[in-house]
Amino acid sequence: MANPKEQTIDISKLSVQQLNQLKQQLDQEMELFTNSLQQLKMAQTKFQESGECLDKITPENEGKQILVPLTGSMYVPGALSDVNNVLIDIGTGYYVEKDVTSAKDYFKRKIKFVTDQMEKIQTLAQEKLRLREAVKEIIDVRVDAQLALQQQTVKT
Repeated sequence: MANPKEQTIDISKLSVQQLNQLKQQLDQEMELFTNSLQQLKMAQTKFQESGECLDKITPENEGKQILVPLTGSMYVPGALSDVNNVLIDIGTGYYVEKDVTSAKDYFKRKIKFVTDQMEKIQTLAQEKLRLREAVKEIIDVRVDAQLALQQQTVKT
């Protein structure tokens, strides 16, 4: 649905300077989309890894020794004492206790949500890329026309 405040501008009527500004804006938006996609891909990977880790929590593993991560590179020994419930980091320092099945469902929902957001951003990025290419093409035509005009004035 289009924003009622948006205006449609015929880019063929813009000056070369305005086209260059539009191209720069589109380049910045493309960079933002690329960064957003990278961050969403990292989140998607973390949710997938978390879901896969839940598969290893089985009744057969109760009481087994494990390494518990304290940081990204520091672990302490521990034992798996409860194979029915896990704590899930839901963001901003909040944790929720869930049974393993509910936790798997949570991660599936998060993966689906992130994937949907990635698809939306990819669609927007493709539209911006097409617009950027159109702007670039118009700039090239205008610059070529100006060069041709300059060469003709030099010849005469």
